[in-house]
Amino acid sequence: MSTDTTPNTQDLTLSPGAVIEIKRLLAQHQLPDTAGVRVGVQGGGCSGFSYTLNFDHQPAEGDVIIEQDGVRIFCDPKSIIYLQGTTLEYTDGLQGKGFHFQNPNAKGTCGCGESFSV
Repeated sequence: MSTDTTPNTQDLTLSPGAVIEIKRLLAQHQLPDTAGVRVGVQGGGCSGFSYTLNFDHQPAEGDVIIEQDGVRIFCDPKSIIYLQGTTLEYTDGLQGKGFHFQNPNAKGTCGCGESFSV
């Protein structure tokens, strides 16, 4: 299992709002201290790739592990390539709330914002 926990400016980062919301959800679901957020990319969606975002109890073999402000992010090595420089944001506004990816690698996105192309 990879123990790469050194934040790299090129890796995925969390906005302050995302950190707060993830911590709230982890506590609400009473997940263990080893738990984190699994972020990934899979083929599919309107534009070719779609984001995945789930809780996981522990990292998988070979995962890149990023720790930021007490939150652990697990990402497989193939997905991190597409997520370099991406910020995971959380918004809670009048036009909806939820997590959103600000991905500088995306050349195009679909109307719903759930998929992208490179």
